Amino acid sequence: MKTLIRGEKVKLIDFTPALQLQVEINVNSKFDIDVTCFGLNADKKLIDDRYMIFYNQLHSPFNEIQLQAHSSGKGTYHIDLSKLPSSSQYLVFTATIDGDGTMGTISSGSLNIKANGLSIMEYSFNSSDFMNEKAIIITEIYYKDLWRVSSVGRGFDGGLAALLKDFGGEVAEEQSQPAPPPTMTAATPPPPSPPINNKKILLEKKMEKQAPKILELSKKAVISLEKVGLQNHNAKVALCLDISGSMSALYRSGKIQEFAERILALGTRFDDDGSIDIFLFGAKAHDAGELTIDNFNGFVNKLIKRHPLEGSTYYGKAMKMIRQHYFGSASKRNKPLSNDVPIYVMFVTDGATFDEQETIHHIQSSSFEPLFWQFMAIGKSNKGTKKRGFLRAFQSDFSFLEELDNLSGRYIDNADFFSVEDPQSISDNELYDLLMQEYPKWVKASTAKGLIQKVTSRIR
Repeated sequence: MKTLIRGEKVKLIDFTPALQLQVEINVNSKFDIDVTCFGLNADKKLIDDRYMIFYNQLHSPFNEIQLQAHSSGKGTYHIDLSKLPSSSQYLVFTATIDGDGTMGTISSGSLNIKANGLSIMEYSFNSSDFMNEKAIIITEIYYKDLWRVSSVGRGFDGGLAALLKDFGGEVAEEQSQPAPPPTMTAATPPPPSPPINNKKILLEKKMEKQAPKILELSKKAVISLEKVGLQNHNAKVALCLDISGSMSALYRSGKIQEFAERILALGTRFDDDGSIDIFLFGAKAHDAGELTIDNFNGFVNKLIKRHPLEGSTYYGKAMKMIRQHYFGSASKRNKPLSNDVPIYVMFVTDGATFDEQETIHHIQSSSFEPLFWQFMAIGKSNKGTKKRGFLRAFQSDFSFLEELDNLSGRYIDNADFFSVEDPQSISDNELYDLLMQEYPKWVKASTAKGLIQKVTSRIR
């Protein structure tokens, strides 16, 4: 960390009585640059992840900090100091550079803070002020008897990760609650969030550049997660696909590829490694490796070339493989097994299984494990909702799956089922809502029963 900005370039205003401010940042470079405002407590640690205001989170919980305009290297923030919670003592403005760039390669930069339309602080800088830094703190607005503004000019060669670490990223902090500053109306502090996950922030930045399609889907997924209080939930996601011959048209049409991408997007919200595990079943079961944000393009076509479609359908063989993969055993279980991170299995089929008893055995035994089965059948079924385009008119092909919710001999209900005639007929938002019909209840029950060792989410 270094002091970077030369004092003679800075016009410093010690304090301001104004409570409505506009902060304009402009950094010019051939590399992409992100500007961010961090809301910090008295110890200069992040209040929670909702007070990291950047291109993917444009405002804080009470709109006291708003990023109203942004592009590479540029950002205009509107700040209402009167709305800030009493825990917020610092607003720190930063810039980070992507790729191989360093701040020593920028052409120019400037900061301008305005109150009531009049500039109260401004300065400029250029490449001569920097060397190998990939992130800098440009300025901070802080409360000390009254609101003050100062330049900072600290640099971090380690970029965003080092910056977040300095602000307490991934470390749970006990937030003190100082008395509201004079002349301010302190908003009620929002409920505490889990500590910020550096890896998830970095994953989103990576998706923005090389997998924007998955990022857009993940933003839709988080809307459904927020509805059920699982926006901060951690889980491993697996996709288990039927490769029986009757699935041929679905694979050829690209519908399974599209569906897999939607589940990958969910996985990026539940995990920070940008991947989901893939399992296949037909006459045999196969561990097909990982679907990731690096390899998702054309993944399913390559998959079917490696694993040609097979002539029958055995759910139980895949369920056995999945349990062995995550827990080291697929034997009969009648005592709870605990783990920090649960497993969410998306199980897709278009036909009935030849091994119902084996399937029942694995569902019953896995009910003692932190593993949830979400079954989706492609075809006609009695179970469904007319407004979602599901069919009830004909005899179900999936009566066995429909009965799983009432299956006896389980520690807790660990399975859900819905069907759709065509996976492309469901919108993204509708699909993610369906995937969260039973899972939040299972998470709550699993936590209470000790299958999940620690609470990984806030469940409404």
